[in-house]
Amino acid sequence: MDSVHDMGGMDGFGKVEKEPNEPAFHAPWEGRVLAMQRAMGYAGAWNTDMSRFAQERLPPSVYLSISYYKRWALAMEMNVVERGLAGADELAAGHALRPGKPLKRKLTSEVIANGFKRGSFARDTNRPALFKIGDRVRAKNIHPKTHTRLPRYVRGHVGEIVLLHGCHVFPDTVALGMENEDPQWLYTVRFDSRDLWGPDADPTVRISVDAFEPYLERA
Repeated sequence: MDSVHDMGGMDGFGKVEKEPNEPAFHAPWEGRVLAMQRAMGYAGAWNTDMSRFAQERLPPSVYLSISYYKRWALAMEMNVVERGLAGADELAAGHALRPGKPLKRKLTSEVIANGFKRGSFARDTNRPALFKIGDRVRAKNIHPKTHTRLPRYVRGHVGEIVLLHGCHVFPDTVALGMENEDPQWLYTVRFDSRDLWGPDADPTVRISVDAFEPYLERA
């Protein structure tokens, strides 16, 4: 969706300030938020793309004024309520007011151990790829109301396919909580900086974006 989270190529936010010796967490509650988010994922409450989509729906004034883990916390509250796992009144009260709803998986030691393993989003398909390496393609100028992984700054611009990554789970679909993973071919598309940023851009710079097949059309 088009929201302030998609900040690539936007002006006026200043440079990224690095924090020397930055700790993993600036306060104990941040670690607890990470633990809760991981636990809900392990238990099958929602997936990574649902979490991203929830953050994207935070009001811009909120998104820009809070910390990284505060975004996670608010997105987690949104998903808890939308999935019917707790009510907004229960979150406000700080305790359960009704019987709980069972999750897909119990947090057994085996489930948690599997959660620490890096999984694969690659999927088999009988459908051939629409594009090949060397093809010129245009990123579609789309503006979906739901989650998408296509950066706004490349939409409508032409690039070249330089890598083919196979077929993968489609984030735009699974972010909506659908059981169908809707696997799509995934490509790396390389763009010229001047095509994206204009004639004043550094001509030696190339920008590579991983883009799913539904995002692309022949140039």
